[in-house]
Amino acid sequence: MENVKVKIQRFGNTLSAMVMPNIGAFIAWGILAALFIPAGYFPNEKLNSLIGPTLTYVLPILIGYTAGYNIYGKRGGVAGVLATVGVIVGSDVTMLIGGMVMGPIGALTIRKIDKIAKGRVKSGLEMLVDNFTLGILGAILMVVGLNAVAPVYNVISSFLMSAVNFLSENNIIQLSPVVVVPGQLLFLNNAINHGILSPLGIEQAAEFGKSILFLVESNGGPWTGLAFAFAVFGRGMAKKSAPGAAIIQLFGGIGEVVFPYALTKPITMLGPIIGQVFALYWFSIFGGGTVAAVSPGSFIALIMMSPKDGIIANVSGYIVSGLLSFAIVGFLLKRSKNNEELVEYDLSTEENSSVSSSTNSEDQRNNRLAPRNIQNIYFACDAGMGSSVMAASILTTQLQKNGVSLKVNHVSLSEVPKNADLIVTSDILYERALTQVAEDVPIIKIHDLMSKNEHSEIAKTIKDMIEQNK
Repeated sequence: MENVKVKIQRFGNTLSAMVMPNIGAFIAWGILAALFIPAGYFPNEKLNSLIGPTLTYVLPILIGYTAGYNIYGKRGGVAGVLATVGVIVGSDVTMLIGGMVMGPIGALTIRKIDKIAKGRVKSGLEMLVDNFTLGILGAILMVVGLNAVAPVYNVISSFLMSAVNFLSENNIIQLSPVVVVPGQLLFLNNAINHGILSPLGIEQAAEFGKSILFLVESNGGPWTGLAFAFAVFGRGMAKKSAPGAAIIQLFGGIGEVVFPYALTKPITMLGPIIGQVFALYWFSIFGGGTVAAVSPGSFIALIMMSPKDGIIANVSGYIVSGLLSFAIVGFLLKRSKNNEELVEYDLSTEENSSVSSSTNSEDQRNNRLAPRNIQNIYFACDAGMGSSVMAASILTTQLQKNGVSLKVNHVSLSEVPKNADLIVTSDILYERALTQVAEDVPIIKIHDLMSKNEHSEIAKTIKDMIEQNK
């Protein structure tokens, strides 16, 4: 039975999987808004006319299609779009949340209908029946969405926005990092950012021109500060690998490479928590906030998504929160040294090593690292877009150094293909991987995505599996 952490990760992935494939569209909308609205860098009435329709129609429809497609392919996507259109037309607020709800409803409904009709349609009439069932269902969903669902969504959306505004005005939302930062360490960052905060932030930005909701999770300053603190005050491999992780976080915005450092000494989580709380107060006081999602959470993306009247507050908030986090984490690490409370937080020790801990544990599926033919290796992360891309590249390099000419592909953990011969994933996601990957596919977990030592050990293990199979 799935534990609570796995269930939360799975639900969070379902939410973020509706939004993340469309982040490019959100960024496109954000760029247009930052440049061409009346208060933008280059106000332009004609180009500004693109912003409203994109927000009202394009973004919710994309979410509705993606949500439906994730459940039931193209037919599910079409059903999701039709269901979403009804709530868009019947609503006077942006229906991003409507797309996240109606998309799955449309897909689940057409999938159920197809299941009932399977085997009952005469040969030669399949296409006719498929088209008409989808058409009739789509028409019904549009009418229901327009007349019944949209009014409910209007109330819910208005309530959520009122709640967000209340929390912002009363300086309560600034305390959200107390919950958000631990969630990030469970690799729920994409779910928190794209599944919850971004849809609400888009609506707030449409009304006020910007929103600090986009910066609750994706302000990378505090995490950059933590990584630099480990680079200065850390020990062992943590100290050696931290500078690279800090640079990747700063310019690439891939938080997953930094999270393991906090996990090796959980008390250091106070740095990002306090830094992020301070940053949100800073943004509120000095008029910070971005026009769209900062994804990935890099310093460059922050600048690109900052409106003209918020860029100074955003940049200074990023820097100040990073310095504060650096100071707090540095103090905690230095104090640990002085008091000899921390013997060695080496990310590549046997205690943390993915291969050694896995192969010595008889009750783990990683024991199945028996000789076998391996052609398709996948590095899986939550979204399949950030940390897995980087880690797959590192592991490919290590395989080549060991004489194995295989390329490691990257993929979302929820979309592992059937042809996978071996999966590598973060130890935080390992339990979830056990529930989502076929039982006969071995899974190797890795603690530090940046550790060349861990990647090298995994590459050697894979090489041994292949050679022993010959």
